[in-house]
Amino acid sequence: MSTMNISLPDALKTFVDEQVSQRGYGTSSEYMRELIRKEQDRLQLRGLLLVGAASAPTAPADAAYFGGLRDRVRKAGQSGVRG
Repeated sequence: MSTMNISLPDALKTFVDEQVSQRGYGTSSEYMRELIRKEQDRLQLRGLLLVGAASAPTAPADAAYFGGLRDRVRKAGQSGVRG
């Protein structure tokens, strides 16, 4: 694992220290890693949403669509059950 040192104003350091103690993190590094992971997830989701928004429209998700989806899930669950 690599090391990175960052400088924070006193107010931000105090905030990080409070978050570490209040939210059960062992170290400020654990807290920062969690923030970075969440940002990565947010950026990935944003990218997926932009791809979806730019894609061609499809058939509406009506009651028949959801009924078919439920049927597929039921069938997949039944085939995975071992007796």
